[in-house]
Amino acid sequence: MNLELAKYTNPLKGTIKITGSKSESNRLLILQQFYQNLTIKNLGESDDTAVMKTALSSESQIIDVHHAGTAMRFLTAYFSIAEGRETVLTGSQRMKERPIKILVEALQSLGADIKYIENDGFPPIKITGKKIIKNKVKINGNVSSQYISALLLIASSLENGLQIEFEGKVTSIPYIKMTLSLLSQLNIENNWIENTITIKPKKAIDDLTVTVESDWSSASYYYSLVALSNNAEITLKSYKKNSLQGDSVLATIYQKLGVKTIFDKNSITLKKYNIPVSKHLTFDLKNAPDIAQTIAVTCFGLNISCGLSGLHTLKIKETDRLVALQTELQKFGAKVRITDESLHLQSTATIKNGVLVKTYNDHRMAMAFAPLLLKTSLEIEDANVVSKSYPDFWTDLQKLTK
Repeated sequence: MNLELAKYTNPLKGTIKITGSKSESNRLLILQQFYQNLTIKNLGESDDTAVMKTALSSESQIIDVHHAGTAMRFLTAYFSIAEGRETVLTGSQRMKERPIKILVEALQSLGADIKYIENDGFPPIKITGKKIIKNKVKINGNVSSQYISALLLIASSLENGLQIEFEGKVTSIPYIKMTLSLLSQLNIENNWIENTITIKPKKAIDDLTVTVESDWSSASYYYSLVALSNNAEITLKSYKKNSLQGDSVLATIYQKLGVKTIFDKNSITLKKYNIPVSKHLTFDLKNAPDIAQTIAVTCFGLNISCGLSGLHTLKIKETDRLVALQTELQKFGAKVRITDESLHLQSTATIKNGVLVKTYNDHRMAMAFAPLLLKTSLEIEDANVVSKSYPDFWTDLQKLTK
């Protein structure tokens, strides 16, 4: 389904309740398998979380995660310690192009039995669950944090716990810290000293309820709307100031783009305030790469240039997000240059009208471009792709622009 968005110029005002964080939800669902007296509230409603729930409750030998990269990584580790169970993990054609070798090799070094079915280093994979006794593993720190979190999430259920030693500089630190913080909430002993994380074994926990914070990545689209508006005040519910999510850096970043964040007890209110905005901004997004698309589109809509770095993981997402961003922004008249890990946008005064934005099966492409309706009319291809992380996005956007 394509969706046409007419240009909207009136003030934006409203309150939105965004679904629980996909990142927190999926981590807690894995932990709940080991500690069944863990109760989860405000669980995310994204496709990825639904896929994870279905996979964990399935008794089928073949588990299809479709486009869900988080599920692929976390379930690879989970099924590798499911003693006596044989599982084939597969996914969409794009999933079969997304590398998993680094995680597989780390698990194999611990004694896991994992084999590739089609192409070496890529899904689908056949996993024969085994009891893992070894408790030390080395992994490159400059990889997707999901590989590292996959190991951390099974660590406390291993007989001897787990010690992870990083080789090289660690990136995506907030997502690793999120996982460790959730372990701490379950009173699972862990520490991170220099280049080594140690997780102690734990067989059981006391009854515990954890409430999932709403998703900061999804909040980014409202930050963009406020930045691109002339007058806006939007309240987003179920957010907290000391968030576990790396994308909460949005509050600091968008302050430079004319958006003030007011923290209340369980919500944030985004207000447009008129400050002189720099004509060129640079951001290192190595700890929050998922908000790069939103920031690039915001800067384009504000007619300012930007340099975004730390984006090396974007090439192996649902699509090559750097190439996709460059291609779609150029349709609107943007001047964009990309490298393997950065994006450079020149300021452009004119924004073309009526552009069809291709989404490449990528939910973030659809939602990142939507705020441009405050500057021009546009059309979003395959608009339902947003269900991957934020199924109610178009309904919530309509509440603000009706």
